[in-house]
Amino acid sequence: MAIELDGVRVATTMRTPGHDFELAAGFCYNEGLLDGHTIREVNYCANGSAAATAFNIVTVSTGGLAPPPVPRLATTTSSCGFCGTKEIDELADRLAPVVGDPIDWHVLAEAPDKLRPGQDLFDATGAVHAAGIVDATGGVGLIREDVGRHNAVDKLIGRLLFDGQIPAVGNAVVVSGRASFELVHKAWAAGFRALVAVSAPTALATATAERAGMQLAGFPRNGQLTIYVE
Repeated sequence: MAIELDGVRVATTMRTPGHDFELAAGFCYNEGLLDGHTIREVNYCANGSAAATAFNIVTVSTGGLAPPPVPRLATTTSSCGFCGTKEIDELADRLAPVVGDPIDWHVLAEAPDKLRPGQDLFDATGAVHAAGIVDATGGVGLIREDVGRHNAVDKLIGRLLFDGQIPAVGNAVVVSGRASFELVHKAWAAGFRALVAVSAPTALATATAERAGMQLAGFPRNGQLTIYVE
């Protein structure tokens, strides 16, 4: 799927169809492309002919208010994000540290098990990642699934953006797979208090979480987990 912002193509990614508008909006927000401006509309295909592109071009419009985006020359995979496009110092210049009281580690340890019943696409295919939101009491919010875990998180954040729920203060995002730098970056941009991955974080992800003041944990199993950043 190609993502355009105000008529300029900014990304092309492999994704699982569904929640495409959330994906496009979340991506533009997380990458800082909106620069604080409101999304006015999201549509399929710049020329209005969705059938011609099989719903594979999504255009995000701010009415030309966002700064002109720099087109990306490479195609991103759904699994690795945009490695190296942001450094921690650059993120710190753009993003404030996360706020809110820490979420209890016992709540975070149980979060993946609570999200599991909502992973219908995984049950059907066994071939997709998931991302979900839990609050400080362990209550389950949104769940999104996609062939790429980065896409799943973008879909979550796009939905929050549409609903006026960013920053996501007091909430944690739970992801399948490892915690990459890009996932911590996205969680930081959306204001999540914590990120829990079912596998390990990378060294850069850990350093980024420390800079953000974000709780970071992995390997939740049987009510326990490994804490990387408190």
